[in-house]
Amino acid sequence: MNVGVCRIELRLPENQSLKGKRQVIKSIIARLHNKYNVSVAEVDNQDLWQLATLGVTCVSNHRRHADEILASVVRFVAENYPDVELLGSEVEVFPAF
Repeated sequence: MNVGVCRIELRLPENQSLKGKRQVIKSIIARLHNKYNVSVAEVDNQDLWQLATLGVTCVSNHRRHADEILASVVRFVAENYPDVELLGSEVEVFPAF
């Protein structure tokens, strides 16, 4: 069993409030969960209205599969949210046992 972990850093340049940020982030989280069956949470920069950091995790039998899922997640965010700037992402896959 392998656990994949991804950190995605985003900038919301046109956002004007925490309420607006919350709407965008909730949309991203719901779509990622529904499309890829991954766990997603905002893990940093909660008080900043133009920055967001998402943590994404998945569990898989194969290391390559976990890596592919998380790469697809990053690509999905970059391609489907043109108003959100992808500042960076990191992916790591760990053996669970």
